[in-house]
Amino acid sequence: MTLRVTPAGRLSADQVISVLRAATLAPSTHNTQPWLFTTGAEGIELYADADRVLPIADADRRELLISCGAALFNLRTAIHALGVHPDTTVFPRRDEPDLLAVVRPRTATPVDRRLAELAQAIPRRHTNRTPFGGEPVPPSTVGLLRHAAEAEQAWLPQLDENQLTGLRELVHESHLLQERDPAFGAEWRRWTGRAPTSRDGVPFAAGGSTVADDTWVLRDFGDPAARALAAPPLVVVVGSFGDTPADRLRAGQAMQRVLLTATANGLDASFISQPVEVRATRVRLRHLLGDGLWPQIVLRIGHGSPVARTPRRALADVLLEPPSLTA
Repeated sequence: MTLRVTPAGRLSADQVISVLRAATLAPSTHNTQPWLFTTGAEGIELYADADRVLPIADADRRELLISCGAALFNLRTAIHALGVHPDTTVFPRRDEPDLLAVVRPRTATPVDRRLAELAQAIPRRHTNRTPFGGEPVPPSTVGLLRHAAEAEQAWLPQLDENQLTGLRELVHESHLLQERDPAFGAEWRRWTGRAPTSRDGVPFAAGGSTVADDTWVLRDFGDPAARALAAPPLVVVVGSFGDTPADRLRAGQAMQRVLLTATANGLDASFISQPVEVRATRVRLRHLLGDGLWPQIVLRIGHGSPVARTPRRALADVLLEPPSLTA
């Protein structure tokens, strides 16, 4: 089937397709890919796909907003790499909460070398769920990762040894709570271990040799805290001062900028999701970090073994018509 889109602002139809493909390469919980787009003469709209909410693991849609924020950052970055400024408005209509952002590529702009490098990293970035080697992440690279988060108005504290000990306890506790919830288990099984031909969810092969899903829940593979945090080169948290939908969307953009910066510097990354998925342990993680930040994402970053990539839905499946761009 031929995909037909209209030019948007300064972007040709082919360029619109290119930047939308880049947007859809963002990570998402269980690879649900909870985003939809419309395109029109003035720009591109990003919507949350309400049919892909995880009602058990993500009842308040926090992770959906973070995932869509990552897609928004990819979209913005891909447009910028074409020499066009991505004028972006988030939550443009209060009466339409699923409309998350409007991006209007109206004016030409000089290409920032660092953003161009991140755009090149978009197709190379993928979640690596294998255990990482012991080679440390250089302090200079840690600084780049921290700057990446701050550039998107988020913060990236690195956990010290005492905090890592506390995090191990929270991972173990939240894992057990999720294991004891039959509804959570059913939801997890729905989205993981899928056939290689599936365009969404997580195929077992994408988990490498030990892990089978995006949440770093190591069912049937032993203690999750021991595996997830065994000799980690680097564990960081993407945090925000607030916890509103706008903060969560912003945190997703920061997360993706951090992940692409890691990829551009030859590093792998994956998520330690349980302690932020369970509300009680997320509050305790906030206390562990000093109560100044809301933890949105916990990342481990280092060098992993090669793994298969997770699939993506066809672009035609994430396009809505007709466009309804806000004036």
